[in-house]
Amino acid sequence: MTRRLFRAMFALVLAVVLCCMVLFLGAASAYFTKVQIRQLEGELTIAAQVVAQEGIGFLEGLDQNLDCRITWISPEGEVLYDNRSQAGEMENHLQRQEVQQALTEGTGRSTRYSGTLMERSLYVAQLLSDGTVLRLSVTQNSVLQLMLQMSESLILIVAGVLALAYVLSRRLSLQAVKPLNALDLDNPLANNTRYPEIQPLLRRLDSQQRQLRAQSTQLNQRQKEFNTVTRSLNEGLVLLNTTGTILSINPAAASLLEVTPNCLGADFSIANRNPEIQALVDHALTGRKGEKTLSLAGGQYQAVASPVRSEGELFGVVVLLFDVTQKQQAEQLRREFTANVSHELKTPLHAISGYAELMKAGMVPREDMIRFSEKIYSETQRLVRLVEDILRLSRLDEGAADMQWETVDLYAAAREKVTELTAAAELSQVKLTLEGSAGEIRAIPQLISAIVFNLVDNAIKYNRPGGSVTIRVTPEEEAVTLEVRDTGIGIPEAHQERVFERFYRVDKSHSKAVGGTGLGLSIVKHAVRILGAQLRLESREGEGTAITIRFPREETHTA
Repeated sequence: MTRRLFRAMFALVLAVVLCCMVLFLGAASAYFTKVQIRQLEGELTIAAQVVAQEGIGFLEGLDQNLDCRITWISPEGEVLYDNRSQAGEMENHLQRQEVQQALTEGTGRSTRYSGTLMERSLYVAQLLSDGTVLRLSVTQNSVLQLMLQMSESLILIVAGVLALAYVLSRRLSLQAVKPLNALDLDNPLANNTRYPEIQPLLRRLDSQQRQLRAQSTQLNQRQKEFNTVTRSLNEGLVLLNTTGTILSINPAAASLLEVTPNCLGADFSIANRNPEIQALVDHALTGRKGEKTLSLAGGQYQAVASPVRSEGELFGVVVLLFDVTQKQQAEQLRREFTANVSHELKTPLHAISGYAELMKAGMVPREDMIRFSEKIYSETQRLVRLVEDILRLSRLDEGAADMQWETVDLYAAAREKVTELTAAAELSQVKLTLEGSAGEIRAIPQLISAIVFNLVDNAIKYNRPGGSVTIRVTPEEEAVTLEVRDTGIGIPEAHQERVFERFYRVDKSHSKAVGGTGLGLSIVKHAVRILGAQLRLESREGEGTAITIRFPREETHTA
């Protein structure tokens, strides 16, 4: 900017000076031309009077070296006398402008340039009383000739003007730009400048600064929100541009792909070591979505690579990694559950069908009819219990949203179930003991009853004659603990992690002998999860089992 301003000012000063010089020379030339014409007119008046009195004798007696040229012309244009040439040798002057004007008006005047435009001649003419015309003329240099004659002086003047223009232009350009260079663009309105012309610019800059700061703050806030959200995601997220360069990657993706989180700006094909994901990315860079289930970090993940478009143009690729391990496990459990349900339902149905078919065919002696009827009833009851447990478990899978939370006395609920199961315990020769004191919690009564019933029922069924079951309710400040301890057959350590699975039995022959459905502990596990409680299992094979559940006093939804 300084150079452009300097060049503009220098050229302006030079142009002004040159124009002034040309105008001055022109004006001076015009002024001196007028003065000279007036002088010629004065001299012509005197000469005309003398010629009118003395005739040609006066003219012939004049000095031939006069500065002006004197010509005496007849009314027909013939030159009668000329102090610079022979009169007989000169052409007719009747058509000369000044002569024609003098013949018609009494006086005439004209100016003529030489062929090279270096000189010009000034003519004045006056009509005498005898009809002749007396003309005086002088020759003077033109403006161009004057400039050539004064070339040395003009060159010196121009050189001086150029030097002065250079110094002034440089100084003025620096002074003009200095306040602009010193402007505080972060706070435009705080500048105390002596140029009021730039105040609108400063106000505009201040407005734009406020807009930029607001936009920057908004972008930073959105970036922080985006980073916060992506960092907290359990799913992997990778953003790539059209060349495959990593624009963003969250910690989950970095861990799954085994790359460093500071790989921003790196080529994904170099940072990533998984060829299957790279194939998905390459496919997405062609504008087509790709997805595949992969094994990553010991789990199953659904990898999805989708192209990002804006107005039909490809802007990049987003890679998402979803953990589908639990989903696949749940799908596997669903298939196993379906198979187990089918098997468990078929067993009593086949038994009922078989007994009924024998009775229908009359192949059962009358004395065995009661025994067959008891078998059918027993299998039917087992089938009913199985269906009820399946329905109950299905409701728990849905979160038991239709059940109401109430204040429940855990000790009273345990006492009710102990009373209900006392007959079964006596039949199995097992002693039931309830210990502890009242402890109120916020819970779903149906789930508390199901938990206590299944734990105590299992403790009785998987006990041994002469064994015991102790139910203890222990109130605490923030929770109430229920413990069911038995002296039964116990659970081998290898099976302890799976006893809460549906239809899982440690000893299948014993389970069928006691009539279990294989869903009791699974119902307990789901109910505990819905109530937000904590479950702990302790067991030793041949010594017994203890299951402890810690219920929070406040209502907790974890379904």
